[in-house]
Amino acid sequence: MKKVFVGLSGGVDSAVSAALLKQQGFDVTGVFIKVWSPDFLPCTWRDERRDAMRVAAKLDIPFLFFDFAREYKKGVVDLMIKEYEAGRTPNPDILCNREIKFGIFWEKAKEMGANFIATGHYAQIVESQKSKVLKEGKDKEKDQSYFLWTLTHEDLSHVLFPIGHLEKSEVRKLAKKFGISVAEKKDSQGICFLGDVDLETFLPHFLKIKSGDVLNTRGEIIGLHKGAIYYTVGERHGFEILKKDTNSKPFYVVSKSMENNTITVSNNPIEINSHATREIKIKDINWITKPQRQDLWGRIRYRQKKFKVKVDGDKAIFSEPQTVASGQSIVFYACPNSKAGRDGEICLGGAIINKIKL
Repeated sequence: MKKVFVGLSGGVDSAVSAALLKQQGFDVTGVFIKVWSPDFLPCTWRDERRDAMRVAAKLDIPFLFFDFAREYKKGVVDLMIKEYEAGRTPNPDILCNREIKFGIFWEKAKEMGANFIATGHYAQIVESQKSKVLKEGKDKEKDQSYFLWTLTHEDLSHVLFPIGHLEKSEVRKLAKKFGISVAEKKDSQGICFLGDVDLETFLPHFLKIKSGDVLNTRGEIIGLHKGAIYYTVGERHGFEILKKDTNSKPFYVVSKSMENNTITVSNNPIEINSHATREIKIKDINWITKPQRQDLWGRIRYRQKKFKVKVDGDKAIFSEPQTVASGQSIVFYACPNSKAGRDGEICLGGAIINKIKL
């Protein structure tokens, strides 16, 4: 009997994942992973662990507790803070997946005799041309392939996503069928270790942040912001415009200066579009599945509509201008008519946006 360690978060997705794997005949062990949390924020991990323990008890499976707080602080939190300090926009959920869930969790599970690890991600691992590939989840509103681009082809051989072929509504129905107590539990939101707490509450404990001026594209001061570190190119919230013109359209961040602690905004579509780009430099490229061609589909934000992109060495060239920020992830998908992904749902890999070429 194959042994699988399931990351039980205390939520419904991981609970149903464990239930399905047991139903399929696996030797299932539930594992609650404790990550680092700041002492100045309300701590909920004990409540989540309690829910995870109840799920394990209901399913009659062994339950383990892994404390990865130290590794999480070093491999995710510290790196995230450095990226923000440099004016870039990191994605801690992607870091968490690579360093913790599919990194040290697997190493620990393997040491203890596990053949697989499983999580409640909405994604699928399927056979394509006698090889495993990563595919989007069936539920397009919940699909999490964007956050999984750092997986390797080797990872696919020992990772399971038991609910990737299901809609969220089906998962909740199954939870009720299995008698799982968290069937109606609300989904968690926000950064993986902060929950609903925003960066304005978190970052000032680690970085010196000052409010500053909001500029228009002519360099004139037209408002105030809470700290340039908080803003990403393309954002339209969180700053105050004091000098408004007759154009009532919303303002968007088109650039920012960490050195001067300013952000530049515009509500003129022509100006906004002029700050979009067709070409970027990328780094830390990871191919889960090697593309057969340069022309791919991509997205630079979660659930963004995919656009055509060509990858040429360390450059990504867009078919249409995109508003991007350094530090963000660009995730690549197979073109719909390619052999690697007939329907365009195959996630081939991704990279970090290193430099924006305007």
